[in-house]
Amino acid sequence: MRTATPEAMAIVKSTAPALEKNGVAITTAMYARLFENAEIAAMFDRAAQESGEQPRRLAGAILAYARNIDKLPNLGSAVERMVTRHVETGVMPEHYPHVAAALLPAIRDVLGEEVATDAVLAAWGEAYWMLADILMDAEARAYESGR
Repeated sequence: MRTATPEAMAIVKSTAPALEKNGVAITTAMYARLFENAEIAAMFDRAAQESGEQPRRLAGAILAYARNIDKLPNLGSAVERMVTRHVETGVMPEHYPHVAAALLPAIRDVLGEEVATDAVLAAWGEAYWMLADILMDAEARAYESGR
């Protein structure tokens, strides 16, 4: 399982104020990129997208992750909810690279290169894959147990 370096965790935590202010814009931009793939778009509840509920929910989850990246047990119930939802919608390991490829550029698009520097994006890349590994592992166990 991948982990983020202490330096990456510190950078991710330092982005929390920008995420608090711009999180919905980031997740909205991310979903626009992600939904260019029709197969992935079909996995999502369109009403939740159109109402803004899903971008708001994800923005909140990303902010919570940034604030607690060094205290992952604080996120246990949120991770469990994500795993349940991912299993319900058929999320598989091969979907995670698509999300990374949509999220990281969305961070730069919204925050700009002065804030979303290469170092910030690299730190978020580490953080993303650390969480993705946690989710994929839990999802594999859930699929195996028939949940």
